[in-house]
Amino acid sequence: MSINKIDAGMIQKMFLAGAKALEAKKEYINELNVFPVPDGDTGTNMTMTIMSAAKEVSLLENPSMEELGKAISSGSLRGARGNSGVILSQIFRGFVKSIKGNSELDVMLLGNAVNHAAETAYKAVMKPKEGTILTVAKAGADRAKEILMEGEQTDIAAFCDEVAQSMEEALLQTPEMLPVLKQAGVVDSGGEGLMTFIRGALDALNGRTADFTIKVGGNSTVIKASTAGEADIKFGYCTEYIIMLERNHSSVEAQLKEYLQKIGDCVVVVADDDIVKVHVHTNDPGLAIQKALTYGSLTSMKIDNMREEHNEKVIRDAEKAGNEKNEMPYKETGFIVVSSGEGLLEVFKDLGADYVIEGGQTMNPSTEDMLEAIKKVNAGTIYILPNNGNIILAANQARDLTENKEIVVIPSKNIPQGIAAMINFVSGKSAEENAKVMEAEMQKIKSGQVTYAVRDTNMDGKEIKQGDFMGLTDKTIVSVGESAAEAALDLTEEMIDDSSELISIYYGADATEEEAEQLADKILELHEDLDVEVEYGGQPVYSYFISVE
Repeated sequence: MSINKIDAGMIQKMFLAGAKALEAKKEYINELNVFPVPDGDTGTNMTMTIMSAAKEVSLLENPSMEELGKAISSGSLRGARGNSGVILSQIFRGFVKSIKGNSELDVMLLGNAVNHAAETAYKAVMKPKEGTILTVAKAGADRAKEILMEGEQTDIAAFCDEVAQSMEEALLQTPEMLPVLKQAGVVDSGGEGLMTFIRGALDALNGRTADFTIKVGGNSTVIKASTAGEADIKFGYCTEYIIMLERNHSSVEAQLKEYLQKIGDCVVVVADDDIVKVHVHTNDPGLAIQKALTYGSLTSMKIDNMREEHNEKVIRDAEKAGNEKNEMPYKETGFIVVSSGEGLLEVFKDLGADYVIEGGQTMNPSTEDMLEAIKKVNAGTIYILPNNGNIILAANQARDLTENKEIVVIPSKNIPQGIAAMINFVSGKSAEENAKVMEAEMQKIKSGQVTYAVRDTNMDGKEIKQGDFMGLTDKTIVSVGESAAEAALDLTEEMIDDSSELISIYYGADATEEEAEQLADKILELHEDLDVEVEYGGQPVYSYFISVE
C-alpha cells in the first residue's frame, strides 16, 4: 500500500522508535570507537541526547507538527552531549525547522527537510570532517535531491528506503575516508548511531514495530554536569577486586569478561601474569565474586552502592545550589570552566572561575548543563572554557541559545590550555581582544596527558594492550608504558625542545604526590636547566596532565 503523506502522529512514532533503537544498540556503537582511551563514548552521548528529546516527545498527545518539532528540537539541543550528540541535535533541528507550518508531509516536503537537516549539521561544525556522521547525513540529502529532481516518486516509504540505502552505502565507505577506521576494521561510530536511529524510524513507518513507550522518571533538575540519574542506573553496585590466580588460566580474561557482561555492564578485566584486575557494575556482586573464586583467591575487594551515592550527591548539590541561589553579585565578566578533581577545581577558582561544571572526558556535560551554569553566573559577559575537544560544540550551542548575556567560548581542548587561557585574561580589555589573546596564548602551550588503554589496538605505529598506560598529545599517542610514570616521562621528553622553560605536572586521583615528585626529579635529572612544578589535580581517568612552556 502506497503512503503519500504522513502526519505529526506518524513522525512522533518514527522518532520514538528510532530513539529506542539507538538506546538498545548504544554499547555496540560505543565499541566502534577506535581510539583506546576511556571517554564519553559515542553511543552513550547520542543516546543521552536523543532520550532527552524522546522523554518530551512521549508526553505529547495528538501533537501538532509545531508542538512535535519544538519538543524534538528543544529536547535534543538542550540534552546534547559530546560532538556526536551535538551534531545529531543539529540534524533534528534542521529537519523540524523545515517542516514547521505543515500539518502533513509529502515526498517533496520530506526531501527538503532531509536536505536542511544535513546543511544545518554541517554549518554547526567549524571544520567538517568526511568519513563521519556528517558524510552519512549528506549522502541522504544528495539522494533526496536526486529523487526530487526526477519528480516521479510519491510513495514516502519507497522514498525513505532509497535515501536510507544511500546513507548505508556511505556508512560502509567511511573506512576509506578515515585511515584510522580502516586500520581498526570498523565504520564510523557516529554514522552508525545515525543509521541505527534511521533503521528504527523506518520500522515504525513500515509497521514493523508497535512499541513506542519511553520510560520517563528520575529527577529532572540539573544542578551540575549530570551523569546518569538513579532511574538510569541499571546496575547498582560498582564491584572491584583482584584475583590472585592459583593456577595457569590462559583464557581467564575472555571467560570472565563474557560472564560478567551477562550480569552487568561497564566491565573491565585486565590480566597481568598471575593477577587479574576486575571492575563491573552489577545488581548481584555475589555472583561476580563467586565466579572469580573459581580462578583463585581475592584481594582489594570494594563494593559501592551507586544509587545511594547518587542520591546523596543529589541532596548535597541541591542544598548547595539553594545556598548559592541569588548570592552572586553582578559583575562585568564571569568565567565558567569544565573540570573534575578537587585540586583542579581549586586551581581554576584561584584563577577567577565563578562556576565549575563537573565533567570532562568520561562525563561530557550537556548543553543544558552549560545553560544552567550561565543562569547562575551573574555577569554581562561570560567566558566558557570547555577544556575538552568533545565539549566545545555543546558550549557553542549553549552560547547560541543564550539571549541576555554575551557568551564567549574559548575552545580549550584540555586542562593546561584552559589554565593558560585564564592566566592571560586581562581585565579592562574587550571580550574580542581577550578572546584573541587567550586563544593565542593557550596554543603556545604544549599539552599532554597520561591515561590507560581500554582495548587492544595498533595505532600511531604502536602496539597497545588493554591496561597499558599511554601518553597523548591532542589524541596522538606518543608513548606507551607499563606504568603511568614511564609513559609520562616519555611523553614529556617528546614535548620538550630548546625553547622549553617550565613544566607543570598535575597528578590525578590514581597517582600519588610521591610518584609525581619522583617523576619531576627524573625530568630534572635529564634537564637541570628547566623548572618543574608539581600540583595536585585529583582528576579521574588521567594519571597526569602535563604542560610544557
